[in-house]
Amino acid sequence: MAPPFKPNRVVVIGTGAVGTTTAYTLLLRRRMQELVLIDVNHQKALGEALDMNHGMPFVGGVKLWAGTYEDCREADIIIVTAGASQKPGETRIDLLRKNISIFKDIIQKITKYNQHAILLIATNPVDILAYATLKISGFDRRRVIGSGTVLDSARFRYLIGKHKEIDPRSIHGQIIGEHGDSELPVWSLSNVAGIDLGFDEAERQEIFEDTKNAAYEIIDAKGSTSYAIALALDRIVVSILDNEGAVLNVSTLLNNYNGVSDVFLGAPCVVDRSGVREVLDLPLSEEEQALFRKSGEKLKAEISKLEL
Repeated sequence: MAPPFKPNRVVVIGTGAVGTTTAYTLLLRRRMQELVLIDVNHQKALGEALDMNHGMPFVGGVKLWAGTYEDCREADIIIVTAGASQKPGETRIDLLRKNISIFKDIIQKITKYNQHAILLIATNPVDILAYATLKISGFDRRRVIGSGTVLDSARFRYLIGKHKEIDPRSIHGQIIGEHGDSELPVWSLSNVAGIDLGFDEAERQEIFEDTKNAAYEIIDAKGSTSYAIALALDRIVVSILDNEGAVLNVSTLLNNYNGVSDVFLGAPCVVDRSGVREVLDLPLSEEEQALFRKSGEKLKAEISKLEL
């Protein structure tokens, strides 16, 4: 007799701008059979679920509801977007004090019902909160993933493509390190079809500054980011559920990676059903290695102040 079918279940915790946009993106692309929304404001989650369910005649194929932490029990992936949002003029690190206490409560509630899922963290500062999640949950390091610099790398490729008038999907370029002010572009490996991009130093600096400051610009203009991060999270989810083995610059616990250990940073990782299967070793230039270590040291200094 064939084993009973288990539907893929994704839980999204937090129904703010990022959580709801992510849920809607996953729904439109029908990434899973079951989608659960959880929020401390259960009425908000109910409203979002009801609104999306009214579109099922146009989409179909997904069972969606506003749930409780008990619904994490059968989840394959739990996406955490809950927490205080970044305000104009505020850095991601400024959010840390607000969000660490929120996370302690959330992760303890998750692990009460589920010890096998992959935890995908999107709340900022994402690298530090992913590290905190690992420590609080006691999960295998492969199954705690931060959204990392997947979005930053997409912004980087978009801006390079805009300068070159080339489809950004054809641009090979990436941002690594912190998802924040100490992130760095890997110019030494950036190319189009193996051909050097040919930018001068001023052009490189302009593109990187626009990449690094993109979130600040969006937050100043409309209050929050949502669409592109939702697409980035969707990309991570599909790589996990479909066991793709895609290479994505997620944030993961590093062990002597270009001289950096015991901190979560964005780096190219093979992502599949097990979570982070492997971290790929980038042949960085000496300058890039130094900047990457500096990014790691910055976050480790912040982590040392926490009680985990």
